[in-house]
Amino acid sequence: MEHTKAKFHLPGFTIHAKFNLVFLNMLKNSPEFFRDGVEIASFYDVFPPAMWNGGRTVGGHTCDAQYIKNVLAAFNNQGIPLRFTFTNPAIKEEHLSDEFCNLILKLADNGLNEVIVVSPILEAYIREKYPRYKITSSTCKRITDPQLLTEELNRDYHVVVLDYDLNNQFDILEQIPHKEKCELLINSSCVPKCPFRSNEYYHVGLQQIAYCEHLKKHPDKPFRMSDYSNFTVKKNINCPSKGNNIYDSKKCSHHISPDAIWNQYLPMGFRQFKIEGRTASQLFLIENYMYYLIRPECRDEARFTFLHNLERNGLVRIG
Repeated sequence: MEHTKAKFHLPGFTIHAKFNLVFLNMLKNSPEFFRDGVEIASFYDVFPPAMWNGGRTVGGHTCDAQYIKNVLAAFNNQGIPLRFTFTNPAIKEEHLSDEFCNLILKLADNGLNEVIVVSPILEAYIREKYPRYKITSSTCKRITDPQLLTEELNRDYHVVVLDYDLNNQFDILEQIPHKEKCELLINSSCVPKCPFRSNEYYHVGLQQIAYCEHLKKHPDKPFRMSDYSNFTVKKNINCPSKGNNIYDSKKCSHHISPDAIWNQYLPMGFRQFKIEGRTASQLFLIENYMYYLIRPECRDEARFTFLHNLERNGLVRIG
């Protein structure tokens, strides 16, 4: 019997590249561990240092062209798209020519990979210069009005990631069109109706730009936000979700459980589900992967198998 596919979009193809490749291998070699119809539809992330990145500032090592090619091959050769989180809402015309971000899109322009966007300026640029990319509308837009959401879904997007505050508003979810292209953020650690979320997205975007501009001018000097007098982070952004884990997210009104995915959302016509955590710890990812993708009766054995495979690949040390 053919099961309805539950398409999962998982975090991390840079910091967690090898980790996720090991997990992909477990899906191939031990499919009996997984819930019916599980499909890994993409991995989302960014190659640092990418000025167009949004959602959270991503720094660290600089990825060169060969590294990008290697990661692309590792995932794309298995038919898995990479989705670039080019969701910086602070992008201006002057940032469109960024050499590194354009290099990423040129290297990955094979018709398989995808881009997540917020900025209309950047979206228009990518559509014109790189028309083979499938475009995802980001949850960072925070569209909660049903009419505006319907308009967004009627536009030329491959996927629209819903705001998490809509997750369990079934009166709205039942009415919206194109449920198959809606993506639900199922494990957000943000508090419901967070008053800081949009403001924080914007200031994180400014921080990403400042970081990348710093690297261009001072590649050997550590980046310190205090050096940038023209950049001010809003002092009233005091994130109430800092430190949340999977057990905290389960208590939120916007949490979506795996049973709800299979018993409610899939029968309603929803197919796309996003697990957040691209800068999270491996422990956070392991527990979320086990919770959402693995059959409850197989979680212990699957966790042991996954950890054993990670250890064999030198990614964790146990004992």
